[in-house]
Amino acid sequence: MIIAGLMAGTSADALDVALVEFHYENSEGQVGDLSMRLLASRELPFEPTLRQDILRLLEPRDIALELVSSVDARLGQACAEAVAALCRETGLSCDLVVSHGQTVRHDVDRGRVTSTLQLGQPAWIAERTGAPVLSDVRARDVAAGGQGAPLVSILDHLLLAGSETPTAVLNLGGIANITVVAPGRETIAFDTGPANALIDLMARRITGESHGFDRDGALAGKGRADQALLEDLLTDPYYRLPAPKSTGKEHFHSAYLDRYLQAHAELDDLDVIATLTTLTARTVAEACQAHGVDEVIASGGGTRNTTLMTQLRDHLGPAVKVRTTDEAFNLPEGAKEACLMALLGWLSWHGLPSTLPSVTGAGRATVAGRFTPGRDPLHLPTSPHPMPTRLRVLG
Repeated sequence: MIIAGLMAGTSADALDVALVEFHYENSEGQVGDLSMRLLASRELPFEPTLRQDILRLLEPRDIALELVSSVDARLGQACAEAVAALCRETGLSCDLVVSHGQTVRHDVDRGRVTSTLQLGQPAWIAERTGAPVLSDVRARDVAAGGQGAPLVSILDHLLLAGSETPTAVLNLGGIANITVVAPGRETIAFDTGPANALIDLMARRITGESHGFDRDGALAGKGRADQALLEDLLTDPYYRLPAPKSTGKEHFHSAYLDRYLQAHAELDDLDVIATLTTLTARTVAEACQAHGVDEVIASGGGTRNTTLMTQLRDHLGPAVKVRTTDEAFNLPEGAKEACLMALLGWLSWHGLPSTLPSVTGAGRATVAGRFTPGRDPLHLPTSPHPMPTRLRVLG
């Protein structure tokens, strides 16, 4: 199968799209192996008005239902055009499209996820491309009592199958999450806290750019972390919650940051962004150390922030190896989450679960998402398919 994966992450800055080819290898000696080849990928920045409207939806304030409906349609149209353009550019067609959409709500009450909402109407994609579309990939796990996150754990789990040492796969998007795979232990994964969410907020205030971010960590590199502010930020009870747990911009938003800054009004903006960068590095490192990992394999936009990555290595210490997914798996860090969506599509198409109860806390593993038919009637495979035990990335 060739599957198009679409991911709009918590940073709400761009749409990642990838065309991925899958083969299930059941020859002697390789039973249970699934191979994945990345055929093409692109990162497409959101049209400025759409991005601004998405960011409005991510703030904890009253909003017009008209805005929700409008973003749902416009994002669906943007996704449709992204897939169509990549197929046109490569001369390839896809058997299935998987669209994560943009998470605008992920509500948590006393550690339990009560609802999750992703926008990006899949009907626009099906109509434009003619391919069936899988969407709404978090809700079934939530209905089964899970966190609905981190979804990336199934990809990490299959990539690290047979790992001989405890390893953490880290994603640094708006929110940071880790998957820990260790011999003799169940795979676990959880959101550690903010990655770029608060850093981006402060970068926009410093630069005055509505789409600003701390490119290469240059702003944080000019400041100094303030210990008093850092200790205040670390009092957030979220960091002490046990896994499974998940969070989002419903928690780490501008009003949240301002509550802490009120007691530190004298701080220079550059010192604030330096402190927020240290907060991300420290909370990620402490989460990894709590599970005794020997290696961290990182992906996501935060890996391009050299100040953050330097601090992360410093907090982890020299005994912990840090690599990117490019180095470890031959998987470009910028395309990883779009490839994850494609993997979820392959699993759901074959009636296979894509969540791990040890990760999400659900009562059982569930098949993700719902299908929107394409140009032709929807015909899913009728024969059962064995669950892959390992995922191999082909060059």
